[in-house]
Amino acid sequence: MKSKFALTNGIIFTTNNTLTHKSLLVDGIHILEIVDESAIPSDFERIDVNGKNICPGLIDLQIYGAGGSLFSSELTTESISKIEQTLLRQGCTSFYLTLATNTLDLFKEAIAIFKSASPKVALGLHLEGPFLNPIKRGAHPEELITQASVAILEDLLFSHQGVVKMMTIAPELMQLECMQYLQNQGVLLSAGHSNATFQQATDSFEMGVKTVTHLWNAMSVLHHRNVGLPGATYNHDSVHASIIVDGIHVDYEAVKVSKSMMKNRLFLITDAVTDCAEGIYQHILNEDHYVLPDGTLSGSALTMLKAVENCVNKVGIPLDEALRMATLYPADLIGRNDLGRLEQGALANILVFDENFNVDSVYFEGHAIKLKK
Repeated sequence: MKSKFALTNGIIFTTNNTLTHKSLLVDGIHILEIVDESAIPSDFERIDVNGKNICPGLIDLQIYGAGGSLFSSELTTESISKIEQTLLRQGCTSFYLTLATNTLDLFKEAIAIFKSASPKVALGLHLEGPFLNPIKRGAHPEELITQASVAILEDLLFSHQGVVKMMTIAPELMQLECMQYLQNQGVLLSAGHSNATFQQATDSFEMGVKTVTHLWNAMSVLHHRNVGLPGATYNHDSVHASIIVDGIHVDYEAVKVSKSMMKNRLFLITDAVTDCAEGIYQHILNEDHYVLPDGTLSGSALTMLKAVENCVNKVGIPLDEALRMATLYPADLIGRNDLGRLEQGALANILVFDENFNVDSVYFEGHAIKLKK
C-alpha cells in the first residue's frame, strides 16, 4: 500500500464529532487531516470503506494474554509478539500487557524480557499486584500478596526504568513514601483489590492515585453507611476508573449507573485472559468468561470492540461515547495525545468496523494489518 491514502465513504468518529461525506487522510505513520471527499489530493490512494465506521484504534490498559498466549506463563518475546498480532486483528492498537500477582522474581524477569522485546503495540507493563489487600484478592494467590517497601520497589524497577507504566495497589496498605517513589518513576497508580474506606480511598486520590482498577470488582462495597472505594470514586472530581463491560464482572445496570455518575472519567478495559493449563493462573473458558480450576472468576473473554458493542446494545451508551471510552479517555489518562483520536499529527492507528461490530480493517502506524479470514 502507498504511504499516502484516504479512507472515504465512511462514518468518521473524531474526538467530538461524527462526520459523513468526509475523508481521512493518512500520510506515512501519521494522520494528516480530514477533508471533503472532493478535496482528496491526487497522489493519495482512495480506499472506499462502503459506509462503515472509522474510529481510532482501541486502547486496552489491562489485558493478560490473547490467542492462546498468556504472558505470565510464557515469558518470551515471541509471546509478546503473538499477543500483539492477535490484538491488532481485533482492532486494539495499543495496550498495557498485564501481570497478576506473582513472585517478584517472575516480575523482574518479565520486565527484562519486555524491555528486550521493545514492542510497539504493547506500550508497557501493568502490574496488578502483588501489593494488594488479601481480603479482596479475587483470583490472586494470597501467599504471594506482600507489603510494599521502597527497597522492594527499587529492586523491582531500578534496572529497567520506564517499562512498568501502571500498577494496581491497595492504597490503604501502601505507605506514602512508596506511592511517592512509584510516581517519581512515572508509574500510574490505580486503586484496586482494595478494602479501602471512603476516606482512605479519597486520601489516596489526593496523594496521586489517578484511577481505579475494574470498578466494582474486588473492592470494598458501596454501602449506605460506608460507601467505600466505589463511593469515593463516584464522588471525586478527577479520578478515573476502568470497568469490564461483559455483563458478568459487572451487571449492565451497574455500568449504566457508573456511567451516569462518572461520565468521561469511566473507561473500558477487557481484563481478558486466554486458555492456559500451566503455572499459577490456569484459566479455563466457561462459555463467555474464564475461571480457575476451583471455579473462581479469573478474567474475561472480551475484546475491546465487544466491550464497545455491549456498551451500545446492553447499556444504551451512544456509539460515539462508547468509542471514546475505548480510545480517547484511556489515551488521555496515560498522557498520550498522539493516540485515541483522529487528529492531525496523531499516529495513524485506525479501526474500520461495520454496523454489526465486525472488524473490517485495521491500520497500525499507517500500515494495513492482515486479517485472518
